[in-house]
Amino acid sequence: MQSSRATEIVTGAFVLFGFAALFFLVTQITNKDFSAGSSGGYILIANYQNVGSLKVGAPVSMSGVTVGRVEEITYDQQQYRAVVKMRINGSFDRIPEDSDASIMTAGLLGGQYISVTAGGSDQFFKSGGQFMVVQDALVLENLINKLAASFSAK
Repeated sequence: MQSSRATEIVTGAFVLFGFAALFFLVTQITNKDFSAGSSGGYILIANYQNVGSLKVGAPVSMSGVTVGRVEEITYDQQQYRAVVKMRINGSFDRIPEDSDASIMTAGLLGGQYISVTAGGSDQFFKSGGQFMVVQDALVLENLINKLAASFSAK
């Protein structure tokens, strides 16, 4: 009886350890930065029709280099669009005003992030600047529905 009880305790501890390890991996995959130093830099704004599953804290990158983080996602009831505020690190102060901001997905199961592609303007964004060219998130469910509709129409 005693060895059966010890086996149950060891098995339970092993299962709990497995869940803790899984939780740790999930938090690492989301690409969130848990640092408290988010007060520096400057704010840029982009309006999207669809932000998909973009989350606050998602990276903002240029050429694969993280230059900032998504700080806030709200909804504009006058324009019927999502408003994304990004905090850009102050050392990246030469982003051309005609740059575009696209919502991308990191891998097949990865989180979404904003990719900024530099334009050619000689004028650079200042705090509060707004992207004029944006590309909405690509939602997989919408693509599947369109594909299914095209097959059923034939």
